[in-house]
Amino acid sequence: MRDVCVGKGWCGGIVNGEPCHVDYLIPETGSVSAEQFVEWLFQAEGLDPSSEPAKWGKHKDGLREAFVRHMGADVVDASALKWDVS
Repeated sequence: MRDVCVGKGWCGGIVNGEPCHVDYLIPETGSVSAEQFVEWLFQAEGLDPSSEPAKWGKHKDGLREAFVRHMGADVVDASALKWDVS
């Protein structure tokens, strides 16, 4: 989370006039794929990556790569994604 949120600036913004953060979208349990997590990152930013695939594709690739690099797999349990503030 620190890499994508702090390092890359992808964790949330104001969506429909309300604050949103990727943490709000992650379930307590269950499997989460890198692809799903990246979609949540875009949703938390209020962005639709399908609106401009050429523009957002490189960002999506980098965010998926960061997920796999840090999590060690393409799919992890949702509990592993909770923000560590330490």
